[in-house]
Amino acid sequence: MYAANSAITAYSNTGMETGVFSADPHKLILLLFEGASLTISSALGHMSRNEVAQKGRSISHAIAIINKGLQASLDMKAGGEIAQNLFDLYDYMTRRLLHANLNNDPEALKEVLKLIGELKGAWEAIGNKTQSTPEAEPVLERRAALSYGKA
Repeated sequence: MYAANSAITAYSNTGMETGVFSADPHKLILLLFEGASLTISSALGHMSRNEVAQKGRSISHAIAIINKGLQASLDMKAGGEIAQNLFDLYDYMTRRLLHANLNNDPEALKEVLKLIGELKGAWEAIGNKTQSTPEAEPVLERRAALSYGKA
């Protein structure tokens, strides 16, 4: 059983690494959103099964993705107000995740999961629009791209 789990983990890690190495900056942000969603969902499952250590690891991983991935990738100078608003939102999410961990609050996890989902959906929509008509990219979409140092 351990060998099978180890092989699955190695395969998953390789698949993720391959996706990261071949991804453009827009795709990398999407991968961060997906990773945060997966780890928060995992934390919800661990919380419901009273698996305290695993819950803590999942929440810590989600916080790292948000802080060291999403928040750290913001270009505060080029992104202006949008980047600052995203920075503040990520800070809020981190505080809610810490609250969820300390208080076993599944609603706080669900709140952050919903916020991540909304941001991911918006980021996907920006990518779809810019891929189909890059010369007609609206100003707001351009600013969002600049917020993450994409353009």
